[in-house]
Amino acid sequence: MPNVEKVQAGYKAQPLSAFLKQPAPTAAPEIAFVPATTAGIKDNFFQYLDAALQFVPETLRDNAIRAKLAKIGIGPGKTFEFKELSLEHKAEMLISVKQGDDKINKWLASGNKPINRWNVSSLLGDEVFFNGDWLRRAGAAKAGLYGNDAVEAMYPFTRTDATGEPLDGSKHKYTLTFPPGQLPPVNAFWSVTMYDGKSQFLVKNPINRYLINSPMLPGMKTEPDGSVTLYIQEDNPGAGKEANWLPAPDGPIYLVMRLYWPKTTPPSILPAGKGTWQPPGVKRVS
Repeated sequence: MPNVEKVQAGYKAQPLSAFLKQPAPTAAPEIAFVPATTAGIKDNFFQYLDAALQFVPETLRDNAIRAKLAKIGIGPGKTFEFKELSLEHKAEMLISVKQGDDKINKWLASGNKPINRWNVSSLLGDEVFFNGDWLRRAGAAKAGLYGNDAVEAMYPFTRTDATGEPLDGSKHKYTLTFPPGQLPPVNAFWSVTMYDGKSQFLVKNPINRYLINSPMLPGMKTEPDGSVTLYIQEDNPGAGKEANWLPAPDGPIYLVMRLYWPKTTPPSILPAGKGTWQPPGVKRVS
């Protein structure tokens, strides 16, 4: 951390006009952003959509879908109010939302290749990558909003153990073992992050550990054969194993690997779902 603070101290932030020694431009008009709270978005999602779309320039890839939204009063400067709809129309909208979510979940299930019960895929990219495929964009947003594309990072994730049973910290203890020489092959670094399976939030725990990553390896226990085992459980496994402990919630578990700058030569997780390196399955031990 001191090295990070030293790097941060070397930065200086200033307006471009000051850097160029020019007069400052006229300030842009203030934007009255709609407060983005989870409760508020659930109460009237369309109000937030109207507000957001005014800052998103229309492109050839989205003009058709935006025209459809405009037909029902959704878009920049519009004021679609769900609460003002008739009960019949409200029901139709809610059914449509449910059908859309089911469609996204189905696509995610088919769009990910299961490898040792980890879902391995390349869902993320830029506008050209999605090329107007709204189902793919929705699936990518639900699986990992703001994620990188495959050449920058891969994100294997799982909710099940190696046998296909749901991961649950209230019922079982687990291990994740990387065999000798089979740590995630990356040019940068890797991590395994623990999330609560219900909320997908980080798990509060007594040692304030939310992930295990490659920079932690020097302080971790390595087996005589060179393998590295992570202990995935709610309770502390003991002093001899604590360095390798990834604290789990008292309930469903959601695990995500992050492989930054994955190697492209064997062993590699690339191409997605077809690489020579495979994430090991999570083993239930009790």
